[in-house]
Amino acid sequence: MRLIMTLSLFDQFLSPVMFWIPLVAIAITLPWILFPGPTTRWVNNRSLTSQNWLLSQATSQIFLPINIPGHKWALLLSSLLIFLITMNTAGLLPYTFTPTSQLSINMGLAGALWMGVVILGMRTQPTHSLGHLLPEGAPALLTPILVIIETISLFIRPIALGVRLTANLTAGHLLIQLTSTATLVLLTIMPLTAIATGTLLFLLALLEAAVALIQAYVFVLLLSLYLQENV
Repeated sequence: MRLIMTLSLFDQFLSPVMFWIPLVAIAITLPWILFPGPTTRWVNNRSLTSQNWLLSQATSQIFLPINIPGHKWALLLSSLLIFLITMNTAGLLPYTFTPTSQLSINMGLAGALWMGVVILGMRTQPTHSLGHLLPEGAPALLTPILVIIETISLFIRPIALGVRLTANLTAGHLLIQLTSTATLVLLTIMPLTAIATGTLLFLLALLEAAVALIQAYVFVLLLSLYLQENV
């Protein structure tokens, strides 16, 4: 019974399959239909205006400390921000699948973008990029140890990006499922307790929506900080 309960809790994170065909691609591409497209009118509607304003504000905050050469990444990181926000928030709807709760997808995004930033730094300014491996003013005896430590921390960065996003989304979804199950069970046994649990469930849903937005912003912000070190 305990094994069945454990499996049912994590069933929501399994990739949906129909006729032995994974449906992850549909789960990734379908939410983009919800975004309003550009119009030929002189004045945009409220939805498109709000979307453009929010995107411009987030982009300006992310690229504020980055110099002009790094602004070439604005389109890529802005698209990544919209993608992560869409995937994270769409997974909060009932009977939906959250692609960004999969560690493989998050690690693929983090690893590819981190590697691109590192290669860019090695090509444009290799001395400056390699200089991060040894802090300025370090004792000569500690130089080999510090280089090893900084190299390990450099390679841990994409792992931390992917694991952070996956862990936060997974924990939030598990809390919501546990609370909703408790509310459903207590509804016929203790209605007053079920009302309190339902209120907690509503607050958890709001918190998870905020976490979905914040984690997408943090993911892109950390990538921009890595970009700042290499341009």
